[in-house]
Amino acid sequence: MKQSKTPIISFSPVVLPVPGRHVDLEIKVSFPASGSNLPVILLSHGHGASNFLSSYRGYGPIVDFFAAEGFVVIQPTHQNSKALALPSSLPEAPLFWSSRPGDMIFIMDHLDEIISTVPGLNGRVDKAKVAAIGHSLGGHTVAMLAGMEVKDPLTGKILNLKEPRIKAPVLIGLPGGPEGLTGAARHHYPVLAASDFSTMTLPALIVNGDKDKNHMFSDVDNWRADAYHLSPGPKDLLTVFGAEHIFGGISGYDALETSDEDPERVAFVCETILAYIRSTLDPNDSSWEQAKKSLNGVKGALGSIESKS
Repeated sequence: MKQSKTPIISFSPVVLPVPGRHVDLEIKVSFPASGSNLPVILLSHGHGASNFLSSYRGYGPIVDFFAAEGFVVIQPTHQNSKALALPSSLPEAPLFWSSRPGDMIFIMDHLDEIISTVPGLNGRVDKAKVAAIGHSLGGHTVAMLAGMEVKDPLTGKILNLKEPRIKAPVLIGLPGGPEGLTGAARHHYPVLAASDFSTMTLPALIVNGDKDKNHMFSDVDNWRADAYHLSPGPKDLLTVFGAEHIFGGISGYDALETSDEDPERVAFVCETILAYIRSTLDPNDSSWEQAKKSLNGVKGALGSIESKS
């Protein structure tokens, strides 16, 4: 993955007390050293077995890329992070699935406070242009913000946390529909069998690796593309050819959990998501249509794009 020479700044931790949360919310904010009218990306990490990749300390390849491209990237450490070592006996452990989108909404509600806390950022942010990127369980989090309803397995209450202030939701490698879920996954993570994509009405990009298959979760090919097929439009689906669950290494530089390490694939995923976000935040931007033309039906392309209105 080619490294940008654009200087970026990262500031962490910004610590926010959140009522009802077991611990304070810690975030990292990364942004270009110069420039104004910077749009915002909220980045939701996955679950995983790593101690720190699933926290504000992870996802360096994505964070560095988008900060260098002129975005303010805000990374929360969700309560499922192993870095926090919260007891497994707590309600909602180990996934903390409903507090995760709550973290993102809290960040939106306190964006002014965050901006004023970070040195060198005040007056440089376009708060009306907000995207959200989530990987794996983070994709599930962003799907909830796009309108996916989840029925609480313990209470039976249906939760809808649709957040229209997020203009460009991006869901990478998220869990698919309940129908394709294995019995083991239903037992260990019952909330994954309680999701309803039919209510996910906000426009969104779903990113699926055509080799992203884990028999613990599903035996169905392209199960992680369900969010596209089972939700109403407008939606877009980016299929990344040959990609497994870490898409070449998006969760961290030289991460051992990357089973398909490929810097070129990481760059491709980042650049294509960038095209989607730019065109979604700016209707006059043609990057997304150009991306479609450069991929669909082109020999040797690294992926393809499907869209529905």
